[in-house]
Amino acid sequence: MELALQQRQELHLLMTMELRQAIELLQYTTYELDQYIRQQELENPLIELKEKEETSGYEERVNPRISSSHTTGMPTDAGQGSARNIRDELYEQAKFMHHDESTQKLLRYLIYNLDENGYLPDLSTATDCPMPFSDQEIHYGIELLQQFGPAGIGARSLQECLLLQITNHYPENDRAAELVKQHLDLIADRKWNEIASKMKISMSEVKELHDLILSLNPRPCSLACEHVTEFVIPDIIVELKNDEFVFHLNDRYLPNIQLNQYYSHYLQTKDDVAKYMQTQYKNYQWLLTSIEQRRNTIIKIVSILLVKQKSFFSHGVSSLQPLTMKEVADEIEMHESTVSRATANKMIQTPHGTYELRTLFTSKLGTSCGDSISQTKVKTLLEEYIASENKFKPYSDQKIAEYFNSEQGISISRRTVSKYREELRIPSSSKRKEIEV
Repeated sequence: MELALQQRQELHLLMTMELRQAIELLQYTTYELDQYIRQQELENPLIELKEKEETSGYEERVNPRISSSHTTGMPTDAGQGSARNIRDELYEQAKFMHHDESTQKLLRYLIYNLDENGYLPDLSTATDCPMPFSDQEIHYGIELLQQFGPAGIGARSLQECLLLQITNHYPENDRAAELVKQHLDLIADRKWNEIASKMKISMSEVKELHDLILSLNPRPCSLACEHVTEFVIPDIIVELKNDEFVFHLNDRYLPNIQLNQYYSHYLQTKDDVAKYMQTQYKNYQWLLTSIEQRRNTIIKIVSILLVKQKSFFSHGVSSLQPLTMKEVADEIEMHESTVSRATANKMIQTPHGTYELRTLFTSKLGTSCGDSISQTKVKTLLEEYIASENKFKPYSDQKIAEYFNSEQGISISRRTVSKYREELRIPSSSKRKEIEV
């Protein structure tokens, strides 16, 4: 074997700490950036923050549902407060009805283990700690809780929740109890003919029972927090001024970053303290540079969006034009990944509401006339078409695809229709079918 010394030139891309910081800051929302800046003040003695005058960057709105909303990713804990209040009220009621301490402790344990909808999870696996009560005590406590709480509270399943409400509100309706107990899966699949056949009842009776079940509340705790006020912090605000759309970044409440003069003289010394201070001074400069780069990048992107998506800002989501991140990246001469990071988690407030910034990017579908149409527009048309269908004979995905291809001139496959329908949380045709009497 012959040993030889070889020289080879290679090119490696190394990510410095400074570059990593710049990329990280690019992805932050304005709120997260504010928290990061304040954390840097604690870690770097050379950073001094000066607060600006308070300005309100919040948009208040009432959300009819806790689980989801039109805009996502916003800081809010409103739902938690409402859920906690109803548990407190239940426990106060439990103490009023049961005076012995052991029963109060049992009910308190159960009440504060209820989920946000009022269901009781499997307590044997709910926590790492062993249960402080026996199975028999738990069963007894659940019976007590279900007697004084809202109908359906403390249920272990949807089926039990509905049966508790039927027993409480419609004790004489054995048919409704039988339907929930024996055929709940058929209700979910909307197999009305099979239900009528198995229960030996008419379709009009099936409809009557189904209407009764629809009147029940599958979330017995949700009434206490049905309207939740959430606060959105938009990162960009777009306004119409003098018939022209203008925007500004909602970062006016960020503190000014200044050099702390008290420690600055250490930079001139020649000891270990000076070395430490020089490192911190470099971090201070990089923080300012990274924040400015983030700001300029977002401004460039939104400036392009204001031109490319002018119809969206004028008329709303239904007027979104096909636009990809690569197209915007090419316009501002940046990499597509930079645009992706800069738009991540950002909210934009427009005259038509507040949206995720990434809503303004949508891929396109071809049309028979050679033009293109955005996915968002197609989804809007899909919703409208399904809303107008005969509920007794809903359209299949194949029929919808044929309609778009022949009537709208939009090239779309059945599989794509199915995908869009699922993204819009629209059930399949079999599950949209109403009872025909």
